[in-house]
Amino acid sequence: MARDGGRPLISIIVATHERRDILAYTLERLAQLELDHSELEIIAVDNASRQDIPGVVEVHPNATLIRLPRNIGSCAKALGVPAARAPYILFLDDDSYPRSGSLSRMLERFEENPRLAAAGFTVHLPDGREECSALPHVFVGCGVGLRADVLREVGGLDRSFFMQAEEYDLAFRLLRAGWVVDVFSDLAVEHLKTPTARRGERTTYYDIRNNLRVAARYLPREHYAAYRADWLERYDWLSHRLGHQQAYWAGRRAGWLRAAVERVTYATRRLDSASLETVFRWGQIEHQMGRLAAAGVRRVGFVDLGKNIYAFHRGAQRAGVSAAFIADDIYAAPGRCYRGVPVVTLSAALTAASRVDTLIVSNTSYAHAERRAAQLAEKTRLPVHAWFRLARKVGQTRGVQAAPV
Repeated sequence: MARDGGRPLISIIVATHERRDILAYTLERLAQLELDHSELEIIAVDNASRQDIPGVVEVHPNATLIRLPRNIGSCAKALGVPAARAPYILFLDDDSYPRSGSLSRMLERFEENPRLAAAGFTVHLPDGREECSALPHVFVGCGVGLRADVLREVGGLDRSFFMQAEEYDLAFRLLRAGWVVDVFSDLAVEHLKTPTARRGERTTYYDIRNNLRVAARYLPREHYAAYRADWLERYDWLSHRLGHQQAYWAGRRAGWLRAAVERVTYATRRLDSASLETVFRWGQIEHQMGRLAAAGVRRVGFVDLGKNIYAFHRGAQRAGVSAAFIADDIYAAPGRCYRGVPVVTLSAALTAASRVDTLIVSNTSYAHAERRAAQLAEKTRLPVHAWFRLARKVGQTRGVQAAPV
């Protein structure tokens, strides 16, 4: 790809907060990438750190620093966009960096498809697991390439999200504007997932708050009520498991208030049917359920209470297929049901497997679905259906285990 007037090809934007040593390591890895330094610019956005972040950044001649007076979370990357000079932007976390060759392939992807607005990277964790979004075609914020002009056109990251679900909001706006959003197996980032990034009460708060907002903004009436109820219940169950009930209720209250307003202010910005199908796959799942029903399947067992479990439950109902259980060790509890279907442990489900005709991995997250399908193949002779996998290049291998969403 030819450069325009000496401008860099890619602007890499990294947000950081009180992680000087981690940022230093990431910047060193970026300095080793295949593109020449003149083809890359690095913009580090510091969320009011007390540490010596300038000392880390200034040793890299192609890096600049934007210092903020307060911490605005991972959405601080939005404040690096106005300073970006390149036609393409790469969002990273301060503990993530691309694998060798990925940036060149990212540029090729954008050249191949002029309608591609966002090129999501596969995310690899230190222990071999892969991390991905819960919904197809939604990228993870620690590794995504974007057309700079399109990113600006749709308004960029919404800083009011702070953290959690900001990728969903941006991906949905890109899709609604008619652009292509995809995830590619040959684009890869390493994500260190450092200890300060582990799930805490703040994550629980923003998870429920922001997912309520996303549902209110973009889902049409017939699906909004279902997903709002599902996500309230799902994050409630998760907060009980983590001991984060106070954070859950605070996030729920804040999300409920914002969602009530945004349901009105975004009334003309709902996703169209094609975009909805791209990320929720209701039609695809209903079609697959119909094929099972036509083959004589009458009773199934779901495995995984994924974020998009509603699509599987809905598809089964419409196809005339009943569900005996949903197996998920994270959410299982005595007497717990999802829309009348018992939520049980995987071991309990396998014990009861004789009651079903087949098992369905009820997760649209490819990392989870791939791992779960492999696990079930070792544990049961029942047919196992996993409909969501990432198309991979010949010779590529996936992570050995799926990371939690």
